[in-house]
Amino acid sequence: MTWVRKHGPWAVLALIGAVALSVVATARGENVNALWILAAALSVYLVAYRYYSLYIAKNVMRLDGSRPTPAVTRNDGLDYVPTNKNVLFGHHFAAIAGAGPLVGPVLAAQMGYLPGVLWILAGVVLAGAVQDFLILVISMRRDGKSLGELIREEMGPIPGVIALFGAFMIMVIILAVLALIVVKALTGSPWGTFTVAATVPIAILMGVYMRYIRPGQIAEVSVVGFALLIGAIVLGQHVAASPTLAPLFTLTGIQLCWILIGYGAIAAVLPVWLLLAPRDYLSTFLKIGAILALAIGIVIMRPNLQMPAMTPFIHGGGPVWSGTLFPFLFITIACGAVSGFHALIASGTTPKLIDNEVNARFIGYGGMLMES
Repeated sequence: MTWVRKHGPWAVLALIGAVALSVVATARGENVNALWILAAALSVYLVAYRYYSLYIAKNVMRLDGSRPTPAVTRNDGLDYVPTNKNVLFGHHFAAIAGAGPLVGPVLAAQMGYLPGVLWILAGVVLAGAVQDFLILVISMRRDGKSLGELIREEMGPIPGVIALFGAFMIMVIILAVLALIVVKALTGSPWGTFTVAATVPIAILMGVYMRYIRPGQIAEVSVVGFALLIGAIVLGQHVAASPTLAPLFTLTGIQLCWILIGYGAIAAVLPVWLLLAPRDYLSTFLKIGAILALAIGIVIMRPNLQMPAMTPFIHGGGPVWSGTLFPFLFITIACGAVSGFHALIASGTTPKLIDNEVNARFIGYGGMLMES
């Protein structure tokens, strides 16, 4: 009876996921409701987190809550700071969840919905989340060293330098692409510019609140931050309609580029608890809120998928790329399934902020599941 009470609900959830996934995978020539994909994804993710990630944590990485983390042993108030696991989850999730999880599946849709769905579900559970989790733990146990430093220690100085240079070039390219997206979205948009700019003082207020005013009161600061964020969004509409204020926040692409460069330079030297961590945590409200809103919308509307499970483009000749399903599907959908870029994040600021080694499972594996 103890086993049934402990594992019975999870077995039922796994069965629901198996049924939903079989419907998605085997339906041909008939409408498939999007609710089946939602049910399959939720079931797979929850069961994988409950059992597979726990197996890795206990039997592979042997997480030990009594082992001090770098955030504790090297606490300097700047880069190494013990951080609440929920705040750190938001910081890590916001860092890995960019445009990739949206753009990749949209581009891969030329092959139909089934290849992308199967790759995302299998890829994130067996590879992507595992990679993020393992790299995070390895870096944490090496005093929060970066991926390049880890490679240098294990393989020697030359491979280490090559890895550091490669990581630097990857970061330059990714930041350039992300900056381009931000600039294009905010150019000539006083509403968007004001709202994004307002998140900076809000984040600083949250950082000071958590560190000095009410340490440990995460629920309080979450409510305050969320209320101020919603207020900034609402106020942004009035700013955009104001003939006096609108010109102040109507910026050109060049102006926004310089502002982003300045922001990056300042954020890099400020203590991580003051701006980076709380601002990422703040942005997570919107990201996870959008995910929940979409899921609720699917449950309420129960829309049918308007595309076939697979198209002739799996053999090549598609409008986005002319290649076949292998290997282009796995190249196109990286974020959301398995992304090497995440190794840079998992060996960046996150391992320097974990207050307890056990929380690496929630942040590393759970954060990747949430992104997917």
